[in-house]
Amino acid sequence: MDKKIIDVARAAGVSPATVSRVLNNRELVKEKTREKVLQAIRDMNYHPNAAAKQLRSQRTMTIGVIVPDINVSLFAEIIKGVQNKAESKGYHVIICDYSGRKGRERDYFALLHNRTVDALIFVAPEAAPEIFAEEADKGFTIGVIGRQIEHDSIPCCYTDNAAFSVEVVQHFVRQGHRQIAFIGGYPEATDAFERLEGYMKALHRSGIGFQPALIENGDFSEEGGYRAFLRLREKGHAFTAVYAANDEMALGVYKACSELGIRIPEELAVFGVDNNRISRYITPHLSTVEQPSYLMGSMLAEKLLSLLGEEKPGPEEAADSRIEVKSRLIIRESSTFHREGGSASSENHGG
Repeated sequence: MDKKIIDVARAAGVSPATVSRVLNNRELVKEKTREKVLQAIRDMNYHPNAAAKQLRSQRTMTIGVIVPDINVSLFAEIIKGVQNKAESKGYHVIICDYSGRKGRERDYFALLHNRTVDALIFVAPEAAPEIFAEEADKGFTIGVIGRQIEHDSIPCCYTDNAAFSVEVVQHFVRQGHRQIAFIGGYPEATDAFERLEGYMKALHRSGIGFQPALIENGDFSEEGGYRAFLRLREKGHAFTAVYAANDEMALGVYKACSELGIRIPEELAVFGVDNNRISRYITPHLSTVEQPSYLMGSMLAEKLLSLLGEEKPGPEEAADSRIEVKSRLIIRESSTFHREGGSASSENHGG
């Protein structure tokens, strides 16, 4: 079996990032640590991946950005952040949209293997962490936005989905809501799971019992949100508020409410995520969570460019590979109607 950087790191008792620094003759490695790594390399007869070494020595000056759906405005803003930062350093950006096709993320590593790009940035990826770790261990440069991957050599930029979801539900509770529905994205999406986790945590903190019947998946699309809302209605369980895990699905809820004659926010409060441009123009204006998407793209691109050698890595390189940015709630008309008594009836909503 071929040895990997992570195997050398384990044998030497150091991080994969430290092994990478030794292999590339970087500074900031103590002589004792360097010798320990070199000894492990000799003992294991480890040979660095030839393709990855060639990739580093023959730059394409191009970065690839892999997104699940380019039509989602959050992803478009992230791409802008990446592109502006990359172009300021003389890099080009190519964009790959796999449109939710399962298993396609792994295919894009071929762009690294055949030297089409110098690095890849994955936005809200669904693939298992081991897949990314395997490529990073070969020496390829990879970054992730919207999710944490536990690997010293893979920089990640993300928000705390669970924390802001707690805030959304607590806002509903302050407005007198007790029956709160949740529409999530596709089950495999990490951010959808974390938002559900925050929703459930807030219900528990507020003394509200969790009702599985008030959960539906909307695939992060407007049509998916529309159909998820209709399924919630068909179950016949009362609810007076809907937390949609992105603005696209919230728009689907608006569409269904318009068709059914349900008034927002008087009969149903709605909250989304992402602060899409359309959220400010629909009526009533949509309450949402603003994520600094452009900043996330820019910061991750800057970190990746540093790893590619645009700047010398600092002594805290591994610690700095985790970049958490803050999100904030934007309260608009769709969730500000106060419900007296805090209880809902099926004649108000829920069928």
